[in-house]
Amino acid sequence: MAHVVVPENHVTVRTDSIAPEDAIVNAEDIKLWYGDFQALHGCSIAIPKNQVTALIGASGCGKSTFLKTINRMNDLIQTVKIEGSMHYNGIDLYDKAIDPVEVRRKIGMVFQKPNPFPKSIYDNVAFGPRLNGFKGDMDALVEKSLRSAALWDEVEDKLKQSGLSLSGGQQQRLCIARAMATEPEVILMDEPTSALDPIATDKIEELIHEIKKEYTVVIVTHSMQQAGRVSDRTVFMHLGHIIEEGPTDLIFTNPQHEMTEKYISGRFG
Repeated sequence: MAHVVVPENHVTVRTDSIAPEDAIVNAEDIKLWYGDFQALHGCSIAIPKNQVTALIGASGCGKSTFLKTINRMNDLIQTVKIEGSMHYNGIDLYDKAIDPVEVRRKIGMVFQKPNPFPKSIYDNVAFGPRLNGFKGDMDALVEKSLRSAALWDEVEDKLKQSGLSLSGGQQQRLCIARAMATEPEVILMDEPTSALDPIATDKIEELIHEIKKEYTVVIVTHSMQQAGRVSDRTVFMHLGHIIEEGPTDLIFTNPQHEMTEKYISGRFG
C-alpha cells in the first residue's frame, strides 16, 4: 500500500457548499484525541437534511470516530478529549447543559454487527420509547417502526419470538427499526452491511433509499461501490482529515484532490 501523508497546510476541498438552512448537522473544526493520540484533525462538514452522506476512506482514517462525535458516543470512552463544535438544528451538542442521552434519542445509531437485545422482537422495538416515557399507542409505534424498516411483513406473526432468532439481515433491520422507534431525525450507520450476505446487503441499501424521505442518514462504509449506490454526498477522509467532500457523482467521476483520485482509483487504501 502506498504511504500517503496529508500536507501540514491541508485545506478540505469542497465541490459545493450547503446552505445553513439546508443542513441539519454542522461540524466545525472537530479535533479528537484518544489519550495522546490525535485521531481527528479539524474536521468540518455540513450534513444536509433528508440526504444520505457517506464517509469513505481506508481503515483507521477516522470515519467511525467522526461518526460517533455526531451523537456523542465517544463520550463513553474515558480517555477521549474533543474540541470544536457540533451543531444540530442550531444547538451545540457539546454544550454542558445538553443531555447526551437526549442527543442519542434524536440522533440514532446502527452498528456494524447487528446487536438486538435478548428480548422479543416487540420488546426490542419498544425498548427505547419505554425508556423515554412514551405514553402513546405502543402497538402502533412498533408496527410503524417495523414497517419503516421493511420488516413487518416478515415478523408480524412472531413478535413474541426473540430478536436473536432472526437472520443476520433481519436482525440488522430490527436494529434499524429500534433506532426509528425513538423518532430521531438523524440515523447514523457504522458499516451496517459489512457482516451481511449480498442479498441482505441489497435489502438494507434499498431501505436506506426509502428512509431518507423521512430521515437524514450518515453512513460509514468500507465499500466505495456501496457509497456510489446509496449516497447523495460523499466525504473522503484520510489520517483523521477530511480531504474532500461533495456530491457523490462528482467525487467519484471528477475528484478535485489528488489524494481522492488515488483512493478512488485504488492506488492506496
